[in-house]
Amino acid sequence: MEKILLEELVIKKINDRGVTLEQIAELTYFLQSNYYDGLTLEICLHNVEAVLKKREVQNAVLTGIRLDELAEMNLLEGPLQEMVNNDYSLYGIDEILAFSILNVYGSIGFTNYGYIDKLKPGILGEIDQRGKAEGCCQTFMDDLVGAIAAAAASRIAHRKEA
Repeated sequence: MEKILLEELVIKKINDRGVTLEQIAELTYFLQSNYYDGLTLEICLHNVEAVLKKREVQNAVLTGIRLDELAEMNLLEGPLQEMVNNDYSLYGIDEILAFSILNVYGSIGFTNYGYIDKLKPGILGEIDQRGKAEGCCQTFMDDLVGAIAAAAASRIAHRKEA
């Protein structure tokens, strides 16, 4: 599959799960605005888009979204189905997948991610609530969205002149 086609598929999958790139950019802005005078949502969106161009990120997003979809269709086996459906705190694989996105832009991404994962501002809170709705699994989606936003914030921080 051509790189541009994969990137388009990833964005479509994110949108199909009820999340826009602009909402992810708002999370990025939330994380970075106190440290960057003149930061705009447009700059944040540009950085979200740049993060989504990375093959490692695309792979993580496609994998996580598919696992959520399979859980919704009740197609996972045995205890895995229950673990993903219920987003058990000790399951942790959803965070591990998110970490693969954070690794792309260095350690600052981990602190950014931990912060918004705990607070769940904006779209993260909405995803979390959707995940509690019957028949809807968002175990991976909230972590993927948070990781994309955190990676974009890290990308901004790395490019900002001191």
